[in-house]
Amino acid sequence: MREHVDRRSWRHHALWGWLVALLFMGLAAPAAPASPSFVARCELEGVVDTGSGAYLTDCVKRAEDGGASALLVRLDTPGGSLEATRAVVRAFLGSRVPVLVWVGPSGARAGSAGVFIALASNVSAMAPGTNIGAAHPVGMKGEDVEQVGGEELARKLENDTVAFAEGIAQQRGRNPEWAAAAVRDSASVPADRAVQLHVVELIAPTEAAFLTAVDGRRVQVAGGDNVTLATREARVVSLEPGLSQRVVHALAQPSLVYLLFLVAALGLVAELSHPGAVAPGLIGGVALVLALMASATLPVRSGALVLMLAGVGLIVAELFVTSGLLGVAGVGLLILGGVFLMDRFEPDWFVEPSFRLSWGVMLPTALVLAGSAAFIAYRSAQTRRLPQRGGDAGLVGESGTALAPVTPSGGEVFVHGERWRAVSFTPIREGARVVVRAVEGLTLTVAESMP
Repeated sequence: MREHVDRRSWRHHALWGWLVALLFMGLAAPAAPASPSFVARCELEGVVDTGSGAYLTDCVKRAEDGGASALLVRLDTPGGSLEATRAVVRAFLGSRVPVLVWVGPSGARAGSAGVFIALASNVSAMAPGTNIGAAHPVGMKGEDVEQVGGEELARKLENDTVAFAEGIAQQRGRNPEWAAAAVRDSASVPADRAVQLHVVELIAPTEAAFLTAVDGRRVQVAGGDNVTLATREARVVSLEPGLSQRVVHALAQPSLVYLLFLVAALGLVAELSHPGAVAPGLIGGVALVLALMASATLPVRSGALVLMLAGVGLIVAELFVTSGLLGVAGVGLLILGGVFLMDRFEPDWFVEPSFRLSWGVMLPTALVLAGSAAFIAYRSAQTRRLPQRGGDAGLVGESGTALAPVTPSGGEVFVHGERWRAVSFTPIREGARVVVRAVEGLTLTVAESMP
């Protein structure tokens, strides 16, 4: 009997053991077969700002979480915020997924801050007709930093940036001497020369050619792990930026900042001069908020904004004075404000000399605004010379018909579609044509109209 009970107990424990083992195997085994290899893709076109920097760092995280075999970044930038660039570099260097940077298509550039992003990748390639370099900060007219901010500031800024570039290049096994020259001497090279100098690894005309060329290459990711790239047959999945990242990046345009501040100034002036219009004030308020958001993501000079607002004020004053001089001065201030709008000497920004407000936007905008003000002023002057058509004074000279005899003591006439009480220095018969000579309250002084 005891043996029978022990046998049942053994079977009971064995059954539970098998159940636990099966449960553990079920939990440990994957719920579904592994997905095929894919390459996550994102792109940076334009300024490296708060929005685009957050987008690139987010792409690294999403590629890691999604199990991507690599992250492909298409790069075309004139440079941008050094702080945003540092955040992107930190994300690239700390990525557990290989980061591939392709400067393209032909005609693109990895300018200034873009140099650091390209150096921080595991593998870089450039399309034919592209260039990389010019990471030295310059003043508004291309002058050296020392001429603008002093020798000490220039040395401190340059040494810090050189160390930053050399550190990235050494960690990724690239040319640290050229990285230092890109900062100190604004060195810039085309694609073929960049390969010779070991700044980038490949020349690739397209993204697909780049992915094919790097297939099978071994790279080291964060943590010291060596990863073999499997990109030839991998599908490419684009990672889109979030709405806030899109908005911030879209606002980071010098031309847009210029136009938004002008719209804001005009809208608020129109609302203040015509209270209750609502629409101009609403448009101006929204434009002002957007302009302030954009200026927070760009190195904007506050003095340039003051010049622009003063220019708008002078052009608006021209509508009332019509002297011509105020309008010309206003146009001059708008252009001057646009010239000095972007502060490329800002220590936290590294951009190419081409990063500025375009004359193709600034000059036509100022001229159109001034021309519109001049046209309105001209039409207003013409209107002031016309005879008055409204109110009591507008009745003088109007013709009508006597509805009853009109005498110095009174009468009734029909003028301008209405019945009026009327008086006349000479009697006027009923039905005669009359003309209004004066208006006193609700009484017209009329005279008989000659046929």
